[in-house]
Amino acid sequence: MQNDKIVVGLDIGTTKVCALVGRRNEFGKLEILGMGKAVSEGVVRGIVSNIDKTVEAIKKAISQAEEQAKINIGVVNVGIAGQHIKSLQHNGSITRQVTDDEITVEDVNRLTNDMYRLVTPPGSEIIHVMPQEYKVDYEEGIVDPVGMSGVRLEGNFHIITAQSNAINNINKCVARAGLEVDQLILEPLASSMSVLSDEEKEAGVALVDIGGGTTDLAIFKDNIIRHTAVLPFGGNIITSDIKQGCMVMQNQAEQLKVKFGRAIADEASDNEIVSIPGLRDRTPKEISIKNLAYIIEARMEEIVELVYAEIVRSGYANSLAGGIVITGGGAQLQNLVQLVEYITGMDTRIGYPNEHLGRSKVDAVKGPMYATSVGLVLAGYQPLDQRVERYKGVEEQVYTKPAVEPKSTNSNSGGGLLQKLKGFLSDDID
Repeated sequence: MQNDKIVVGLDIGTTKVCALVGRRNEFGKLEILGMGKAVSEGVVRGIVSNIDKTVEAIKKAISQAEEQAKINIGVVNVGIAGQHIKSLQHNGSITRQVTDDEITVEDVNRLTNDMYRLVTPPGSEIIHVMPQEYKVDYEEGIVDPVGMSGVRLEGNFHIITAQSNAINNINKCVARAGLEVDQLILEPLASSMSVLSDEEKEAGVALVDIGGGTTDLAIFKDNIIRHTAVLPFGGNIITSDIKQGCMVMQNQAEQLKVKFGRAIADEASDNEIVSIPGLRDRTPKEISIKNLAYIIEARMEEIVELVYAEIVRSGYANSLAGGIVITGGGAQLQNLVQLVEYITGMDTRIGYPNEHLGRSKVDAVKGPMYATSVGLVLAGYQPLDQRVERYKGVEEQVYTKPAVEPKSTNSNSGGGLLQKLKGFLSDDID
């Protein structure tokens, strides 16, 4: 049964590696059974740069999640991000043999399979093919052509590619940690599943996920993903600015940003001072909250302007009635909503993954910094594109692999669990 299935999401981020274990309850809400978190030292701007450190972080996070959820984890949904992520629009078409028969699921899947055969730049490969609209005998604006009559079937697809090396390194880290990858999902797509409502996706909305090393963008309109981008700037670059501007240690700069940081300097008090412990035998350093805010505001303005330029480049800047939704760890910065609204002129809110969460053992997951992790778990229960629901049961599934069940009843069944999971995967392939 769907409610018996347990799904594990693994977010390999620049600042943290987070493993979430979730299960859907009888009301369709997600219950978080366990969470594990470890400091990520082997990832730079979303790309694995040190295999051994990343493997250790994954093992630590998975071990904590296993202990809390009291299960053995064998299969995970993994997120991917980084500046290497590219997106493009492509049109494809097929000509059917019989005019009287209805367009079938097999026809749609054949058209989508053709998109996976596109020639990509050397060193890159396709990770997602997202349908936009279809045409049947040149009739435009068709969302789902299955059941219609026609000879020529055309489709417009949003195609997302990633560097092969980045994909291989993620797979290698997961494998060395003793796990198997079920789905590899673009992180802004995962975040969108956890924080955006169907109404926002219908009206048009831009999701901005500000992580430690990258800022991810996903634009939706008419319930369809229209544009994706990954910018190589995030919260860590703000921390580096504070470190240099205030002449403090890295960990002190991070604490200053989290506890006292503001995105608008005018909102900070002129008289507020923070005392930072000095180095050995040195007097404490006094930091003005106003000066701290000026440093943060300068960098955040740059990041928001880059995001807005990307929204304009997508062509949907004037079509987003839902405005902007900010999530990720960077969304917790004070006055950020006001800054984004001032620069973009668009309605803005903070995105929390609360809507899909039921009763959970871990309350911390309700924060925006866990939006991607929650989305990776949700991806085990629903496809990235809801139209795929109609295509279930077809021999060849082209959008997402069926989620497997990393569920175990006791800690002594690790070997048997792995064999079961391999059996599930073999059944899926067969």
